[in-house]
Amino acid sequence: MIKINQLKVPVTDKSPDDDAALKSAVRKALKLPSKYDFNYKIVKKSVDARKKDKLLYIYSVEVSLINCKETVVLKKLHDHNITTANDRVYEFPEPVLSKEHRICIVGSGPAGLFCALFLARQGYRPVIFERGMAVEERIQAVDEFWATGKLNINSNIQFGEGGAGTFSDGKLNTAVKEKNGRIRKVLETFCEYGAPYDIMYTNKPHIGTDILKIVVKNIREEIIKLGGEVHFNSCVTDIDIVNHKVAGITINNKDSYDCDILVLATGHSARDTFEMLKNKQDVIMEPKAFAVGLRVEHSQQMITKHAYGNTFFASLPVADYKVTAQTAGGRGVYSFCMCPGGYVVNASSEEGYTCVNGMSYSKRDGINANSAIIVTIDSKDYGEKDVLDGMYFQRKLEKAAYMQGMGAVPYQLNEDFQRGIKSTGYAGIVPQIKGLSIPANLREVLPDFLCDSIIDGMKSFDKIINGFNTPDAVFSGVESRTSSPVRILRGDTLQSAGVAGLYPCGEGAGYAGGITSAAVDGIKVAEAIASLT
Repeated sequence: MIKINQLKVPVTDKSPDDDAALKSAVRKALKLPSKYDFNYKIVKKSVDARKKDKLLYIYSVEVSLINCKETVVLKKLHDHNITTANDRVYEFPEPVLSKEHRICIVGSGPAGLFCALFLARQGYRPVIFERGMAVEERIQAVDEFWATGKLNINSNIQFGEGGAGTFSDGKLNTAVKEKNGRIRKVLETFCEYGAPYDIMYTNKPHIGTDILKIVVKNIREEIIKLGGEVHFNSCVTDIDIVNHKVAGITINNKDSYDCDILVLATGHSARDTFEMLKNKQDVIMEPKAFAVGLRVEHSQQMITKHAYGNTFFASLPVADYKVTAQTAGGRGVYSFCMCPGGYVVNASSEEGYTCVNGMSYSKRDGINANSAIIVTIDSKDYGEKDVLDGMYFQRKLEKAAYMQGMGAVPYQLNEDFQRGIKSTGYAGIVPQIKGLSIPANLREVLPDFLCDSIIDGMKSFDKIINGFNTPDAVFSGVESRTSSPVRILRGDTLQSAGVAGLYPCGEGAGYAGGITSAAVDGIKVAEAIASLT
């Protein structure tokens, strides 16, 4: 098979993914006479928008020749962008561990689900305990919260089947570099259970919260079909550790289950779990850096014009952005979890605390673009006395946000934020917020060093995207759940550094940062468990 990189096709209203234009470009690149035929598969697709008057799709494709030898074609070409395809195919290692072991998994986010699915495919019978509801019921609980402010502390944006990513943009891109084919396997698995095939090659794949809910349910049903179990409304409130080994767990402070292998895939917001683990001397945790800030909304039309210019083609993906800057004080400030055509959502999970996140549906057809504008902090900023000081710092900000909005999402115009005065409403940009919202003064939520960094960042970003620092951009807050504030240490076998049989996994344990990387970590832990001798 031949691989062609940097294959360029002009953008038109019609996508060339399955079109004669792309096939013509392949034939031209290979200098292939018309008498020879071929099949091709798209491996990667992105947009080159550096020249606004000449937008291009850039493809990588794999080509299989039908009536011609590849060696003959390659011999005539002298192009470093055309090579023999050599993609690694993922293979789960041959299982060693006896199928008699009782494997329990805490949490049904992407890490927990993929760990369970890949173990179940090998004949194991994993048991998932999820504190929240099944995704169908969880949707109803979240909708009720957004409409009335009535919070279910166990089933909300953060907790429930699918994890925090279920109510997000469904972004599947990751910065993780992985050579064993796991990332591609994750994407293939998403497609297998209901995601569109274009996530396999789109530069920044996403499926949207509407499709992600379907995929999550289908994976759960497959785990059960293969012999696994999924228990909802089942919060793990204690772990029984005997002689530095996992012996069992307690559910909802009353029901006990024996197990000798326990996967902790709790997500980054399981604060009661972190507090429980803190009291387990054998479980070694350390504080880690994370980032906090506010979410900002702009007109999607403005972001689209910046990305593509004045001429827009229907085949183009909804425009996004990524901006970073260094403040005068030396802090990094950057955009995070950018949601084109999306919504800001009240993502709270504790009574008396308010935090926000971003969400998009698969079509990304909302009128606003939003992203978190966040600043990296570490233990020097939030405290160095307790391993959970970062978590307590998050809570402090969320409590202040709750008081500003009295349970509703507090929002503020960019102009008012920079002047330090309370907003009384919105101007040109209409906030698109899922949940109750109210104008407020977010300067009273964040400490000065974070406010100053965000203001510096907005001014810097305006030099990159004209209009980014517009006075009527809408901030809302607080964005505090960007990643876990702790890391649960694990060794080479991926078991806890102090407890045999305990497998910290995914974003909550400090080993992932998004849907795909969490799913990859879930697969890695499944491999490690199956390889136990």
